[in-house]
This record gives sequence, structure tokens and C-alpha cells, in this order.
Amino acid sequence: MSNSNKDTNNNNPQSDQNRGNSRRAFFKNFGLIGAATAAGGAAIYSGFKYEESKPNHDFVKVLTSDNRLVEVPRDSIKDIKVDVNRLQLQGREGLKGHRFVMVIDLSKCRNARKCISACQGAHHLRPYEYHINTLVMQESPNTAPYYMPKPCQHCDNPPCVAVCPVDATFKRQDGIVLIDNERCIGCRFCIAACPYSARMFHWEEPLMSVADKGKPYNIELNVPQKKGTISKCLFSSDRLREGKLPYCVSACPNGVYYFGDENQDAVTNGTTKVTHRLSELIRENGGYHLMPELGTKPRVYYLPPKNRLFEFKDVKDKTLEDQKT
Repeated sequence: MSNSNKDTNNNNPQSDQNRGNSRRAFFKNFGLIGAATAAGGAAIYSGFKYEESKPNHDFVKVLTSDNRLVEVPRDSIKDIKVDVNRLQLQGREGLKGHRFVMVIDLSKCRNARKCISACQGAHHLRPYEYHINTLVMQESPNTAPYYMPKPCQHCDNPPCVAVCPVDATFKRQDGIVLIDNERCIGCRFCIAACPYSARMFHWEEPLMSVADKGKPYNIELNVPQKKGTISKCLFSSDRLREGKLPYCVSACPNGVYYFGDENQDAVTNGTTKVTHRLSELIRENGGYHLMPELGTKPRVYYLPPKNRLFEFKDVKDKTLEDQKT
């Protein structure tokens, strides 16, 4: 009896169909579960990769090469190894095909001292350290005084270069006289030789010695500065390499400074940005060099203080007439 029932169940087509449906349902459900698991895994992986690649919005402040303070994402900062030897080499070679020259119009200077501040900021100098200074000049008791900015004259026959025993100060082919403070031994022979008193000596640790520590030395900016070495006006050689006017020229609000290329017979006013023919500017305004009898052949021209735009004022901000009354 029991064997008969077993045979009947084994030969029952309905039973076989039910078992087939169960197997198909199992594999179908297993496939759905597997697909869901795979999709979930892919979503998790994609989310992880997105979070990993998502930019970090932590910003840091960075001082650019043209002295602008900007904010950049921290994860965008990359370390760049500076080729110090290349900086030194290009600094000594200068800019080929150029002969740089400066013109200073004494009739326009009112001692605003913006040129001095810009220079000190660029070269990390203290308020009492100067690459350029403004002197009070008076030809005689019967003539009115005037202001005279005095930078390095970048002479074509520089006595400072001749006396340097270690080739630290040198004349470039583009007319600029620079100092290599990696070679300077602080003997101060150049200071003694300069008839224009255009050089200064670092008697103390430079203003930015801590902040500049570890930075590569830029011979065209003379930064980082170094205690026991010489510093002076550089005609902003780093700016010239970028095709820009010097710091002092650009900062002056009164049109005192012109700067340009003698080879092109052209100079540009730093305030108006108007370009003039150098030869005409000098000839028509009686331009002259400072102490030409010394034979140093300066590359700085002065225009005399005629038809002055501003009254002379002393340190107490009084006119000369006020002092007499």
C-alpha cells in the first residue's frame, strides 16, 4: 500500500511541475538578491570614491610672486623645487637686447614717499632702511629748495664693481648693477667707492629673517636679505623680467618717474602710463646726470625743478613763506 502511494507520487506530473516552479522561484529570487547586493556595493564604492575625490574646502592664504595675497584650496598646493643655480645664472646675465634707464622729474616730486614704501615692502626693509631716499636740495640761499629722489645710479662705469674683491657686485649687459649676497663678504669696499651713497649695510638681522628662512635666494630681488651683507636699489629687476615697471615707478602718484629702454629710445611714466621718446624728453627739458664730472656714466637722468607743480614744504608741513613770517 505504501509502495503504491510512493509510485503514484513519483509519477504525478503535477508534483513535478510544483518542484520545477519552486526551483525557478528560488533562482529568480537569488538573482534579484545578488543584483541588489551588487548594485548596493557599487553605490557604496562610488560614494566612497566621490568622498575621496571631493575637493577639500580648507583654504590657505598665499603670497604670489607679484605680491598679491590670495586664497587657494589647501589640497591644490604643490611643492615646487626651485632651481637656485638657474636663478643665479639668469640674474647675472640680465635681459638681452635691453639697456634700461630711469628719468626723475624733480618738478613733480612732493615727497609723498610712496616710492620708498613700495621699495621697502618689496625688499623686506625696515622704515629706516633705504634703497631709495628723498633728499632736500637747494642750489643757493636765493633759490627755492626742492626734493630729489636718489636711487642707485646704475653707472656704466661703476666704481663699486671695480673694488669688489669677490665679484659679489657686478654689471649686467642690460645696464643694471646687482649684488649677489651669496658671495658678499661684507667688506664694504663698494660702499666706500660709491660717490652717490646709494648702498646700505645690514648691521642687524633683516626684518623678515624668520619668515624668509629656507626660501631660495633671488638675486634679482635680493631676498632673503642677509645680515652682514650689502643691499641697494636693483631697478626692480624681478619686475622687469615680468615686463612690468619697477616698484617705485608704479607706486608714485605724482608722475615723478619714467622708466624704459635706451635701445628703444622710449620711457614710460609710471603714473600716467604714457610713453615718451627718451631723447626728446631729455633734450627738451634739460635733462642731466648727477655728478657727471666723476666719469661714472649714470643710467639715471634728472629733469630740473622748473615750473614746479607743488610748493616745497618742510618736515613741519609749512611753506617756505610761512617760515619767513
